[in-house]
Amino acid sequence: MGGDFQHERVPARDRPSAGGDRPPVDWAAVETVLLDMDGTVLDLRFDNHFWREHVPRRYAEARGITLDEAKGELYPRFRAVEGTMDWYCVDYWTRTLGLDIAGLKTEVEHLIRLHDRALEFLDAVRRSGRRLLLVTNAHGKSLALKMRRTGIAGHFDALVCAHDFGRPKEDPAFWGWLRGREPYDPARTLLVDDSLAVLRSARAGGIAHLVAVRRPDSALPPRAVDGFPAVDGLGGLLPVEGGG
Repeated sequence: MGGDFQHERVPARDRPSAGGDRPPVDWAAVETVLLDMDGTVLDLRFDNHFWREHVPRRYAEARGITLDEAKGELYPRFRAVEGTMDWYCVDYWTRTLGLDIAGLKTEVEHLIRLHDRALEFLDAVRRSGRRLLLVTNAHGKSLALKMRRTGIAGHFDALVCAHDFGRPKEDPAFWGWLRGREPYDPARTLLVDDSLAVLRSARAGGIAHLVAVRRPDSALPPRAVDGFPAVDGLGGLLPVEGGG
């Protein structure tokens, strides 16, 4: 789903965070910055609305059932493949649900937007001379739509889609593949992501600097995160100091 329907990325047991303290980022030790797309650079509000409301509504209309019935059928199907490539694949859901998922996304693309201060952060990283990569599980069709809508593709040195590898970022093997495609030194690399599963995978893959996003969806309150330093959004990592 390309980060879609991930309203449960932070464990349900975690309580809303009361703090907004900036985690320590030793910018002098960072030369490459890897950023997740949905929930990190972009507001997850679009994806949550799309999968929790828009798709069920269109599914209900197509099958002549109620919205509640559609949700009752779809939500378990979504969760059954969570964390797999099918979970993120537009083509998989088009085949499985009998809906034009890519087309449905364009119906609500006005909800696609950058997180507050995300553009400021991207500009600061580029000015610092560090290499900046967008690394996403999103399907290529979702990635293309979101880059067209936001116009931010040019801010990155590369856009990396896990579908090119065939395994999601949750798989530790992804990071070895990424290193072969876009060489980086794990000891001098920062990854910012709203998925704890991805952050754990990256840690297993040797990435030294890891930061979680506490508030991937601007419509929801921030959540507490255990095990990683965290920020509400990319603005919490400013200022970006020095050069990598």
